[in-house]
Amino acid sequence: MCRSIKTLRPPVLPEEATSEDIHAAALQYVRKVSGFRAPAAHNREVFDEAVDAVAEATRKLLAGLEVRGAGGARTAREAAR
Repeated sequence: MCRSIKTLRPPVLPEEATSEDIHAAALQYVRKVSGFRAPAAHNREVFDEAVDAVAEATRKLLAGLEVRGAGGARTAREAAR
């Protein structure tokens, strides 16, 4: 796992992850998997599409997670409030 990707769910992150947090994690993931910090011009489009896809998958994941603890099961979004 890339060390610069931080956990984005409560209670590790006390508030809801921002779009910037999610994009940064997606970018780091794609960089790690592709082996490119910055892709060449001929790879830019597919690189950016991958970042967008990973960011969207991350949003869906965070929205659907249940955080268990005091008060029963809650989604990550509810726990952040």
